[in-house]
Amino acid sequence: MANAYSHIGLCVTDLERSRRFYEEVFGFRPAFEFRTEGPETPQLLRLEAPLTLDAVYLWLDGLLLELLAFDRTDRATPRVMNEPGLTHLSLFVDDVDATIDAVGRHGGRVRADTNIGVAVFVEDPDGQAIEVIGPGGQFRTMRDQALGKLSD
Repeated sequence: MANAYSHIGLCVTDLERSRRFYEEVFGFRPAFEFRTEGPETPQLLRLEAPLTLDAVYLWLDGLLLELLAFDRTDRATPRVMNEPGLTHLSLFVDDVDATIDAVGRHGGRVRADTNIGVAVFVEDPDGQAIEVIGPGGQFRTMRDQALGKLSD
């Protein structure tokens, strides 16, 4: 049984660009970073050795996001929401419109057709889907109520 949450890992093609995106658009703060070239990393990750990995860990409200940049990266393939596996990150924001503006200024993309006012999907510079939820949404209320019950 797991006893604590560790992190979410996200492979990126440009570590500094992605770091700026998550810090400047969403307010993530730097936690730590490291580089590894040891044989244990390709074994653990089932990748061909030798391999260099640079990682930056960013923190936001209990979420530790690991940005991973490898010395070689395969092409990303578009994912759809009903494909098994991790589909998206989801973040609460104070202002959806301001976030939409910031996403474009920092190399991301807005999925304009998903904008329902209180929420919208955007993409980071590598195409990772991020659900942005503003104030007033039903989901935020349900989440807060559920978390309140879990903490009792």
